[in-house]
Amino acid sequence: MSQPRKVEIRSDGGLSILWDDGHQAAYTPAHLRLACKCALCEDEWSGERRLDASSIASDIRALSVKPVGRYGIQVNWSDGHSTGIYTFDRLRALCECETCLKTARE
Repeated sequence: MSQPRKVEIRSDGGLSILWDDGHQAAYTPAHLRLACKCALCEDEWSGERRLDASSIASDIRALSVKPVGRYGIQVNWSDGHSTGIYTFDRLRALCECETCLKTARE
């Protein structure tokens, strides 16, 4: 499992993560907020989404980030949400950098 070496909040309120393998990942705030899998955003049993995409403000921003153990991070969002844990594996899969987006299209 890759480990982040540096996690930063970007000027647009999204995240930038430098991984230990040198990969520089980029995440837009709305995409990452919508990817939250906490019990408030996604039903734990059925996987059904509880979070309505239209309820996320267009100016959503990450306000702070803190580590959760050795496996993930927790983001405090400008809409007051902060219960989701983004595992490192999930974050790698959600990367929106040009290279990852190109690979996902292939």
